[in-house]
Order: sequence, then C-alpha cells, then structure tokens
Amino acid sequence: MCLTGAFMKSLRLRPSQATNLRLSAWIYYIYRSEWYMSFVEGWEQNFFISKWNMHQLLIECPSIYELMACPDFCWEHNPLLEIWRQRCDNDGNSNVVLESYSPEESISIFTEALASNTVNYDGEDIPLPFNLEILKWANETRKVLCCAKLPPQVKFYNIYGTDLETPHSVCYGSAEAPVTDLQQLQFLKAKYICVDGDGTVPVESAQADGLDAEARVGVPGEHRGILCDRHVFRILQHWLNAGDPDPYYNPLNDYVVLPTLFEIERHQEKGFQITSLKEEWEIIGEDQDNQKETAANKKPLVSSICLSNAGVDQSVREEARAMVIVHPQSEGRQHVLLNAVRVTANA
Repeated sequence: MCLTGAFMKSLRLRPSQATNLRLSAWIYYIYRSEWYMSFVEGWEQNFFISKWNMHQLLIECPSIYELMACPDFCWEHNPLLEIWRQRCDNDGNSNVVLESYSPEESISIFTEALASNTVNYDGEDIPLPFNLEILKWANETRKVLCCAKLPPQVKFYNIYGTDLETPHSVCYGSAEAPVTDLQQLQFLKAKYICVDGDGTVPVESAQADGLDAEARVGVPGEHRGILCDRHVFRILQHWLNAGDPDPYYNPLNDYVVLPTLFEIERHQEKGFQITSLKEEWEIIGEDQDNQKETAANKKPLVSSICLSNAGVDQSVREEARAMVIVHPQSEGRQHVLLNAVRVTANA
C-alpha cells in the first residue's frame, strides 16, 4: 500500500486502466519477490521499473523519511553522514577534508543535494526535491510513537537480530576523489560504517522500543530470517506458555539447565573451617556438532580458578578453589560438574 501511494503521488497522474493493470502486477511481483531482486528495465516495462526510478520514487515516500536517524535520540554511537570535500582557504589553496554531519545537520545536505533533482515522465521533467513537508509529517509521527504507551494489561516482548554487520553511518567520496558538487551525491557509491545488528536494523535502534518491555532478547540472525529461527520459536513458546512449558528454559541463551545434584558440607579441622560444594547440571541446547563426532570421542572441557583473601589485620585468611568440568554428550546435551572448596583460617 505504501509503494502504491508513493508511485501514484510521485508521478502525479491518473493512470489508464492498462497502467492500473501493469501497476497492480508490478506491486504484486514486488511483494512476492520480497525485494531480493534489483529491478531492471525490460519486458516492455510491464512488470519492472529501473532501480534509478525506484530511487526517485522513494523521495516521495513518507516511510523513507520516518526511517531517517532520529535527531533527538540519545545515541551511544551517533550515526553520521561523512563527506570528503574539497575546500579552499583564504590564500586559494585547495585542501581535502572529511566533514561529518549529525542527523539534524544532514537535512541541509540532503536539501542541497536534491535541489535540482527531477524525474522524467513522458518527456517532461517533474521537480522532485527533498520534501521538507513530508519530513515534518515524519517527525510528528515519530513524536506520537515516542509518547505511545501500552495498556497495563498488555505485555510487550522484544526479539531482535544480532551478529550481522549493519549499516549505521555513510561516507561519500575519498581523500583521492573528494566530492566537489553536493548535487552529485545521488550518483555516487557510498561506503558504509557498520555496527552490530540484523543486517537492516542496528541493535541500538532495535532495543530502543520506548516501551516497558517484559524482556528483550537478541537472537543471532538476519532481519527476516529470524522469523524462521528455531530459537525464536522456542522463546515464543516459553513466553506464551504454549505446549508443555519448561520452567528451566532460559530464552537468553536458549538452554535448558536441569539441576541434578547439589551437595554442600561444612566442618572444622585443626582451626580451619572447610566448606565443600558439589553441583551437577544437565544443559540441553541445540546440537551444534552436526553429529560428526560421537559422545565417546568428544573431549571434556576443564577449567579451574583459585582465589585467596587476607583480612586487613591478617586475622582471617580465606582461600577458595573451584573446578568446572563439561562433558559433551549427544543431541546437544552437556553434563556439567562443579567442585568447589573454601578454607577459612582464624589467627
């Protein structure tokens, strides 16, 4: 629906019945292809439009302005528009400098870059500048969304994708080829500075829902791919108490931890107070070994730590030792054994 509105508004025309049919087919095809294709001219232009024309049409699409970096958000890493530009000093000497613009400062750059932008339709050039009126609407929409609150009886959960390089800031030009005319920006190839995210939305943005969330969980995966992720299904099942809920399931790490043994002993011997602890767990997670190795061939993981502490007046001395042994098993299971001993000596 948004694409249809952008298409009709940007061309400012009343299409014929034939054009309507072609447009409907085009919209349907875009929906079915889910944007995996780069649109090219061809097939008598009945079902495809050029990538450049799509670029032009989006300038009139309100959602594009709503997706611009929020100027009043407290960013941990501020998104920037960077441009290598050629400048002249008072003596007429030419210098190449890298200029950075915040989201709010970028507006003037966009306005200048698209000042003479046009789209050609039927031999007529139609002005298509950066639309400050739509930007105003988008900012008002953003303010409304920031003030929105859920009813107290509604629980909100946030699942977002992680572990993929996600464009965050953009840079045009280079030290060797600086930008001399801002109106050429739309024809230049940009370089992206990436942060952690799902390939489309940075983690910082995804977490900033502005709502009182019951939980926020990051799942390694792609923007749309996480919808088919088994980890996400298990999280939803856990939150919805669907099926037979497992009280030991942890949605943060996608593990089920089953305590199987817990023993603790305390005794005194020759002025020493000795506390020993033994715990065992079964951790059930996804089998990431693809069953290439049998349980008998998998080596256990061993880790140990030793800590000591002396009181200020040296009246009390403590020492603790712990060892953790992880025994890999089949089907994603791991057996964890923890042995710990603390010894306290009083002077």
